[in-house]
Amino acid sequence: MDEALYIFLLVFLMIFGLGLLLAGIFTVYFGSGKSRGIGAGLLIFGLLLGIMVFLMNEMGFIIPDTLRWQLWDLVIFPGLVFLGAAILGGAAAVGMFLLAIMKS
Repeated sequence: MDEALYIFLLVFLMIFGLGLLLAGIFTVYFGSGKSRGIGAGLLIFGLLLGIMVFLMNEMGFIIPDTLRWQLWDLVIFPGLVFLGAAILGGAAAVGMFLLAIMKS
């Protein structure tokens, strides 16, 4: 398989797992009844997916040895930087929106 496909697969799985993890935390905290149970399932599935991606990297499953040493530099660190920037930018936009609405 081509390295770009491996990188795509890993980024997809990492972001999907992180999204499920965050959605699960949000649903467990703010939900009630059945939605809390669904949120717990999302949380656990997201956590297991993150562990799976980590193990895929450490044990060499699916990921070729030539890409394993590059994974942190090419995928994980830039992905976390971009995700952090996106979250901060979104939070700043929501904060500005709420400030504007509350002042009017």
